[in-house]
Amino acid sequence: MHQSIDKKQKYLLYLIIFLFLTTINNFSLIRSKELLSNIKTIEVSGLKNNLNLSIKKNFEFLLNNNIFQIEKELLENKLDLYNYLQNYKVFKLYPSKIIIKLTQTNLLATTIKNNQKYIIGSNGKLINFEIFNINNDLPHIFGNFTGEDFILLTKIINQTEFDYNNIKDFFFFPSERWDIKTKNNVTIKLPIKDIKYAFIKAQNIIKSNELNNNNIIDLRIANRVILLNE
Repeated sequence: MHQSIDKKQKYLLYLIIFLFLTTINNFSLIRSKELLSNIKTIEVSGLKNNLNLSIKKNFEFLLNNNIFQIEKELLENKLDLYNYLQNYKVFKLYPSKIIIKLTQTNLLATTIKNNQKYIIGSNGKLINFEIFNINNDLPHIFGNFTGEDFILLTKIINQTEFDYNNIKDFFFFPSERWDIKTKNNVTIKLPIKDIKYAFIKAQNIIKSNELNNNNIIDLRIANRVILLNE
């Protein structure tokens, strides 16, 4: 009877030791998996090196965080803060790498808002002028316009043969009407409606040398063309 009890105690002891060792091994295995899933690398590409590095640095807070616990929405919300991005793609390369691929917006024009100089991107957003080392060859926009106003106008221009690169200035008026001035100092006064037709008409006038010594093409009145010299 005494030997039977001793055997039971031994079996119990062995069982406790087995469970203890198994628990430790399982804990170590879980811990190893967690460490393997921690973010070790962040890769940013698509822009100039200085911009890639700047954005990468701002995402270094992710390092050593578990990749499974990082929500893409968090990354996308932070990327939305960069006004010079047209679009982006974020990938999780398991077990430990974040890949961010970026596309820069096209730089279309410059403007001044609240005494601060900005670039307007093809995404319609204002971009701090100092971010990009560019020359002053971009057209300048005057007036209290919105990004949507300007992008709508550029889309209309792109539907015609009018050369956007020949535009020097844009003028936006409270009536929501635009004037443009070319690099040849020709001012085109556009109507509020039928802007595409007006651009086609202006282009035809310029190409056919109908301007003579005039430097203003006034197309504000439907079915009328007024040429002036000022």
